[in-house]
Amino acid sequence: MASGRPLFPGSAVSDQLQLIFRTLSTPTEETWQGVSNLPGYKEHVRRYHPGESLRSIAPRLEQEGLDLLSKLLEYNPAKRISASTALHHPFFKPLGENVHKLPDTTSIFTLPGVTLSKNPGSRSIHHVSRSGRRQSMLF
Repeated sequence: MASGRPLFPGSAVSDQLQLIFRTLSTPTEETWQGVSNLPGYKEHVRRYHPGESLRSIAPRLEQEGLDLLSKLLEYNPAKRISASTALHHPFFKPLGENVHKLPDTTSIFTLPGVTLSKNPGSRSIHHVSRSGRRQSMLF
């Protein structure tokens, strides 16, 4: 949802992992103690990638969105943000406090001021619109 398409669209497991490693950096013992002992680590980690900015995969996100995304994509499960903590991240502040009181079966769009609008697209790149393509959504 951050980019309107899969963040790491690999054609196979190894391809997808390489896309993840190029963006987030290759996990090492320094960044995730015990990672090299996980099944498949030696098979899929071919070389070290230093990583790049998350803005390259989610150019439309503002800084708070990028901060939340980085916390959700943390390799080390002990350091990764929990779902309940993520819901209280400043990224969601514009939705108001009532969003946390909604029952699971109630749409977020029942809240006053929350509407669905067409995503204006990337600010830095001009895209040619094609009919029939799914549009990303903003709150």
